[in-house]
Amino acid sequence: MAIQWFPGHMHKARKQIEEILPQVDVVIEVIDARIPFSSENPMIAELRGEKPSLKILNKADLADEAQTERWLAEIKNRAGTDALAIHLDSGDLQKKVIHRCLALLPPRHNKPAPTALIAGIPNVGKSTLINRLAGRTVAKTGNEPAVTQSQQRVGLADGFQLLDTPGMLWAKVRNESSGYRLALTGAIKDTALDHGDVAFFAASALSTLYPDALKARYQLTQIAEQELDLLQAIGARRGCLGSGGDVDFDKVAKVLLTDLRSGKLGRLTLETPEMIAEEMIETERLEAEKEAKRQARIARRKKGKKRW
Repeated sequence: MAIQWFPGHMHKARKQIEEILPQVDVVIEVIDARIPFSSENPMIAELRGEKPSLKILNKADLADEAQTERWLAEIKNRAGTDALAIHLDSGDLQKKVIHRCLALLPPRHNKPAPTALIAGIPNVGKSTLINRLAGRTVAKTGNEPAVTQSQQRVGLADGFQLLDTPGMLWAKVRNESSGYRLALTGAIKDTALDHGDVAFFAASALSTLYPDALKARYQLTQIAEQELDLLQAIGARRGCLGSGGDVDFDKVAKVLLTDLRSGKLGRLTLETPEMIAEEMIETERLEAEKEAKRQARIARRKKGKKRW
């Protein structure tokens, strides 16, 4: 599924970030611990350049603990980057975040307190995190993506400054599976996607990664090999039936997505470093194949013009 959802305020936010980056000492990016790769915004990496970065893996209480540890190690291995896994009931959040940011910077003798830009994709919990850090309500929150639509400056302890930005997706999600994962976790408005399409991906992913979670939640004795059969079994168990007694796949999709997003299926991480490495190889192959076809079309057009 190709995701291209780039509202106007997101384009405006990119321009604003470019303008204020010279004032910024460190970039904090909030990502979803369940999809650490897919929820990282490559546009943020492009904009920040060599500025140090703290990746905050939010919603860690919904993610697989063992996989979170693996992702933390992978991210910390990058130059100029630290990583911290949290959930919104974590204690001393302000102290932890400020400490991690300062550790990424050289000593600031007689310099003003640092300024951090905080960014993240829609619905990743950035605004709620900012309110926790500030100890008061300074950012709008909601269950729908794209709630924050303007920048604001937030003061923390010892003069530390946060520059908030709207949640931003990038213009095109290259990896198709990443697009599905963004949809699964609610980073994209439900009105912008097909529930059934996303549910098929969820059924495939969960039956491979967490079959026992599916069995426990929906009281299944076995996991069907085909996604359609699995969704039918879930629908039958949950009473998702239409007027004729057939399974209503739209209802099944909504049930499955709601359970996944709320943590009712247990602690899940939908991607591993190895999985992403394989997917990106395939993505690059497909992109190269597409580009080769485009160049071939251009060559044919040029050849046709020369004949005349």
